[in-house]
Amino acid sequence: MKKSSIVKATLYSGLALAIVATVSGPKVSSATLNAEKGLAGISITLDKYCSTDSNDTTDDTSTANMVVAVASESAVSGAALSGIVEETTNYENTAISVASEYVNIRKRKTTDSKVVGKLYRGAAATVISDDGEWVKIQSGNCTGYVSADLLAIGDSAEKVADTYGTKTATVTTTTLKVREKADSTSDCLTMIPMGESYSVISENDEWVKISIDGEDIKGFVSKDYVDVDLEFEHAISIKEEKEKLRKEREAEEAARAEEEAQQEEQKSSSSSSSSSSSASSSSSSSNSSSSSSSSSSSSSSSSSKSSSSSKSSSSSKSNSSSSSSGSSSSVTTAGSGSEVASYALQFVGNPYVWGGTSLTNGADCSGFVMSVYAHFGVSLPHSSASQAGYGRKVSLSEAKPGDLVFYARGGSVNHVGIYIGGGQIVNAACKREGICTKSVSYRSVYCVKRILN
Repeated sequence: MKKSSIVKATLYSGLALAIVATVSGPKVSSATLNAEKGLAGISITLDKYCSTDSNDTTDDTSTANMVVAVASESAVSGAALSGIVEETTNYENTAISVASEYVNIRKRKTTDSKVVGKLYRGAAATVISDDGEWVKIQSGNCTGYVSADLLAIGDSAEKVADTYGTKTATVTTTTLKVREKADSTSDCLTMIPMGESYSVISENDEWVKISIDGEDIKGFVSKDYVDVDLEFEHAISIKEEKEKLRKEREAEEAARAEEEAQQEEQKSSSSSSSSSSSASSSSSSSNSSSSSSSSSSSSSSSSSKSSSSSKSSSSSKSNSSSSSSGSSSSVTTAGSGSEVASYALQFVGNPYVWGGTSLTNGADCSGFVMSVYAHFGVSLPHSSASQAGYGRKVSLSEAKPGDLVFYARGGSVNHVGIYIGGGQIVNAACKREGICTKSVSYRSVYCVKRILN
């Protein structure tokens, strides 16, 4: 026992001397520390405090020395620590559903137990416990038990992660340039702001290729200014699924009712036009009969009609001129910009479909805007570039809910969203994001147009 104490005292003295020697010695560069593979990641932390140039100085020397001292202690007792520190995978406590469609999440460890949620294929969960047959998981708002046979856990989860996960890059600097090529001298395609996330197409040690607004823009950003993460879908509770289905059903019913109303309006308009034409024909026939019975009266009537027709033609031209100029200015309808924004927001979460115009089954950016405004009686074309020709131009600082925000590449408009206030837009972004909200400045704004007064 005494011998053991002496050995411990000697070891601790050695450690103390090593720490003192390291702290008082010359500054250690992070490049040197990175070469120490036995430090188990401490050198990564040191990059925050130590420069790669040994001649540089740090602002917080006490913190730097403290971290270096810890690193030195680890190095001295490296042999001992190597037997204690176990290298673990990031997926050690992660489970990914490999079911053909989904796996039920149950309240208890039995197939007769109540189903509290569903973990769809490719969705991930955190493992709480695992007895080999049943795995207790937590995902989204669900906590319960899942059959182990339908999950990939740990190393198995890591192997399928890239198949089911969506890799995203989140901007960590105030404004980041998206370049045409993986080169700092390459042309800048657009600017993206801090906090926004984008789909990753590929990456290397220095650059990440991302896509913005689906397939509209693809470019490269420096890996130094983004955090790359792998995101997964999570479980959905039975309550959430029922609510989602209810909203989808209501939205479909509303869309169907709107379509039927438009058809009725078209029929009514067609019937009215037909009746007007019939009345005009009858009037013409009556006038012709009257003309044959009284020539002088007909002449007088004809003169009067000619004058009236001239006035009517003039009035018609005036109305036509007014109508043709309508596309370049705001229009007045029963709805307001705020109502447009509120109506558009109810479709958040629905899918993005290129070329689509359905607010429930999928739309692209201009199809989404077109269908939202159609609900308020405003007809817009199915093209963001064409939509940019409508309305009255306002500055971004003057933007109000309901205004259209346009984005461009090389001077050509290629995306549109609806401003909802608070520096946010709602838009049909891309296949990954669907119809969603995001910062109005998630990329450079080209112009803002006000459609409604």
